[in-house]
Amino acid sequence: MSAARKDPGAARRQSAKDARAAAEDAAAQADLERVYQHIVSRAPEHDFDPTIDRVRRLFELLGDPQHAFRTIHLTGTNGKTSTARVAERLVREHGLRTGLFTSPHLTSVTERIVVDGAPLSARRFLELCADVYPYVQVVDAELAETGQSQLSFFEVLTGVAFAAFADTPVDVAIVEVGMGGEWDSTNVVDAEVAVVTPVALDHERWLGSTLEEIATVKSGIVKEGATVVSAAQRPEVEEVLRARAERVGARLLREGVDLDVAARQVAVGGQLLDLRTPAALYTEVFLPLHGEHQAHNALLALGAVEAFLGGRALDGTLVEAAFADVTSPGRLEVVRSSPTVLVDAAHNAAGAEALATALGEAFDLRHLVGVVAIMADKDAEPLLAALEPVLAEIVVTRNSSERSADPTELAELAADVFGEDRLHSTERLDEALQVAVDLVERDDAVGVGTGTGGRLTRAGVAVADA
Repeated sequence: MSAARKDPGAARRQSAKDARAAAEDAAAQADLERVYQHIVSRAPEHDFDPTIDRVRRLFELLGDPQHAFRTIHLTGTNGKTSTARVAERLVREHGLRTGLFTSPHLTSVTERIVVDGAPLSARRFLELCADVYPYVQVVDAELAETGQSQLSFFEVLTGVAFAAFADTPVDVAIVEVGMGGEWDSTNVVDAEVAVVTPVALDHERWLGSTLEEIATVKSGIVKEGATVVSAAQRPEVEEVLRARAERVGARLLREGVDLDVAARQVAVGGQLLDLRTPAALYTEVFLPLHGEHQAHNALLALGAVEAFLGGRALDGTLVEAAFADVTSPGRLEVVRSSPTVLVDAAHNAAGAEALATALGEAFDLRHLVGVVAIMADKDAEPLLAALEPVLAEIVVTRNSSERSADPTELAELAADVFGEDRLHSTERLDEALQVAVDLVERDDAVGVGTGTGGRLTRAGVAVADA
């Protein structure tokens, strides 16, 4: 006899319990939006004072939660989030409790703070905000007394993240900088391993106008006695990293010298990799992410975790299991079929070039329409130029951020790159998506299917929400 037959009221009680839980979740989501709007009303991530002293004071009041766990710290221009996600999944596969702090988020701020592979729930995020906020108010008051602005959005969010990791507690946190490195809010950690993904020109207003200046700021996350795992870099960037490592007694591992992608092959749903690190050669490891750049991100993550776990060769079975389970939302992510809709967060020329290359390698899209929104503080023209060879048409629009460039102004730039006959413009993202889908379906003579070598063959829409 079933439990429901034994107790006729059990089903009703469970239903009532589920209804209460759903109501509580809905209320938490509403509260989350209210709290998020309050936090984001502070100075945004792109408008801040380049100093770490303010956030150090907050962490001092919080009891220095950043010292409660070990850390892998990541900086660079492109590839940080994907590299961090691979590293986190690999560490977790080795039985360690993990925290992951990345930015920006796609749909909810809770995505940025992940514990043991799961983003914080709305209720947990609100609990942590309630715990941290009294200390934020103390620091705000101290700053006001000296004529300084209150703590920024990202400074507060870093406090919430590190409090979450310390309270869990996690064994290791994989932490992506918000911007730069030396004075980034996350640089209160003393990371045993620092990862530097490819450094390119971006955020010049804050980081500097040359690669040397930008690399100098980013190299600030390298701490005394740490291990640095660096992507292949331009010579001027490599020299900055070498000098920093030498100055603080850090060990420098360089892609192309100490580790490399020995081989890669496009496969259905991703790629097969042979990866060489200082300790081992890992062969035929499947990674369910598209693009050569993701192979190099995975290499950095593997090298970082290998160094973090003592420099020994890792169990190949664990590496395979971790890599096969990796996700990186918003990074050439297929979100719809018939027609194919891909989402990518390329936000500078280097990222757009990697996107364009990956599209040609992994997909066979007969008529690709790009839906593009770009932040107003970005150098849009080189980004558009990088996308031009792979897009049949482009629809420029704006995203949900207040920083989003005006579509009319963006269209003027796009017209010079694409020509008027390939250009469309709308004010709203949902309208832009519909325009793109209509254009694709009008010209789709291929249909839906899988081509040879793992390449997807169909018409498609690519969304670059930069």
